[in-house]
Amino acid sequence: MMKLRPATINDLDLLQYWDTKQHVIDCDPDDDWNWTEELGRNPEWREQLVAEINEEPIGFIQIIDPYKEETHYWENAEQNKRAIDIWIGEEENLNKGYGTQMMQMAIERCFKNPEVDGILIDPLKSNTDAHRFYLRLGFQFLEERKFNDAECYIYELKRNQ
Repeated sequence: MMKLRPATINDLDLLQYWDTKQHVIDCDPDDDWNWTEELGRNPEWREQLVAEINEEPIGFIQIIDPYKEETHYWENAEQNKRAIDIWIGEEENLNKGYGTQMMQMAIERCFKNPEVDGILIDPLKSNTDAHRFYLRLGFQFLEERKFNDAECYIYELKRNQ
């Protein structure tokens, strides 16, 4: 049974370790998550969650309000959106359906707020496996956009699609 729990400073070593995994780097090569600082912060616009199966951590999800997020990563994001980052930590947990379960739980969490009308994601342009994954979940391609030096595709899942 999968569950999501808040990430805490106790997850620091695990998250830093997952950041060294090639499949995680391939999805997010330029980001420094600054775990030491960020795990101690709980801004109202963000949730950081660890996915567990039978109390074993298998992945990470971050859900943000891109309109309120302080770095303005999403530039001119509209109100009433959420954005999700997700990854599986260990290679042996890839291609087992865990990512789908995690996304379904994150989507449900986002749309629990009746004001949220869409969820954004930004996989790298080169990550064709992620593109197929998000399309299967009902996300629709919006545009190509460059974030820092990363070429990304932007997808959105609208409420009640």
